[in-house]
Amino acid sequence: MINNQEKTETNAMDRKPKVAFICVHNSCRSQIAEALGRELASDVFESYSAGTEIKALINQDAVRMMKKLHGIDMNLTQYSKLIEDIPEPDIVILMGCNVSCPILPGKQVENWGLEDPTGRDDDFFAGTIYEIEEKILDLKVRLRNK
Repeated sequence: MINNQEKTETNAMDRKPKVAFICVHNSCRSQIAEALGRELASDVFESYSAGTEIKALINQDAVRMMKKLHGIDMNLTQYSKLIEDIPEPDIVILMGCNVSCPILPGKQVENWGLEDPTGRDDDFFAGTIYEIEEKILDLKVRLRNK
């Protein structure tokens, strides 16, 4: 017979960790990371993005480049969210804000230190997207092996 404590421990072990990708405006890098996390690593972790401020629209260059490179239409699947709008994360990924980054409690906190591609050319955007993809896949491997 399984008691309630054993059920809780089993459920916690079976639950996928929640990863929050955090940036100030939640309009570009964090949105890209959420979309790629859902596409490439949803079998290992849940992906969320948020910021301390929001923009009316996700960065449309990011939307265009994600459609071009990965076939993902972020306008259909995502919207800008504040930190308080997402579940409490197990892992917090700071995208590399050039201003003071918001801080969320998490069991694990990383700063990916990514330069904001806003206003840059398509090659820079593509490089940022591929760098985020590489980091998502690395995080997936690290979490799977825990």
